[in-house]
Amino acid sequence: MLKAENIHKSFEDIHVLRGVGLEIQKGEFVSIVGKSGSGKSTLLHILGSLGQPDQGSVSINGTNVFALREKDLADFRNQNIGFVFQFHHLLAEFNAIENVSIPAYIRGTEKAIAEKKAKELLDYLGLNERFDHKPNQLSGGEQQRVAIARALVNDPAIIFADEPTGNLDKSTSEELHQLFFKLRDEIDQSFVIVTHDLELAKLSDRSLTMIDGLIEA
Repeated sequence: MLKAENIHKSFEDIHVLRGVGLEIQKGEFVSIVGKSGSGKSTLLHILGSLGQPDQGSVSINGTNVFALREKDLADFRNQNIGFVFQFHHLLAEFNAIENVSIPAYIRGTEKAIAEKKAKELLDYLGLNERFDHKPNQLSGGEQQRVAIARALVNDPAIIFADEPTGNLDKSTSEELHQLFFKLRDEIDQSFVIVTHDLELAKLSDRSLTMIDGLIEA
């Protein structure tokens, strides 16, 4: 479903990625672990088309994402890729339904349809009593669940997550881990997650270790 080949990336004279290749199957949950500076987040951003490699290719469901023009790439990203980050990046002035609906609005989905889907997702994620709450009225775990619902609203092929539980306490982190696996099992959602959480990595279908810009064989 996702295939990356010979990914290289440098920042000035630092060669961060040194020819990374990997494949992700539909419905697979893959963790990427490694020390800080090993290239994990840089790789994740390139796989998610948020950054351009110096060399190499990434295809998602057969589409070579870096062969697309800028606008077409933005449309492809909106329709096929979901993102969850350590800091949720919710918009403070909008409530939970509105925050979840934003990618659907960008896609051109009618407001009523987008908000119906947002409510269904929030209900599925246990936030049916938080529809009208703004981010500052939600706990850290609730905010991250809203971010996950936002990532899911356009039915993406894959979700990329960068330290999604890094800002949460142990109990809340474990709840989110179970939620990720529930999404994998119940809707066949694919995940690639960068994490320092070795417990999450152990539970993954595969755990890939990065060392000095390469995935350890």
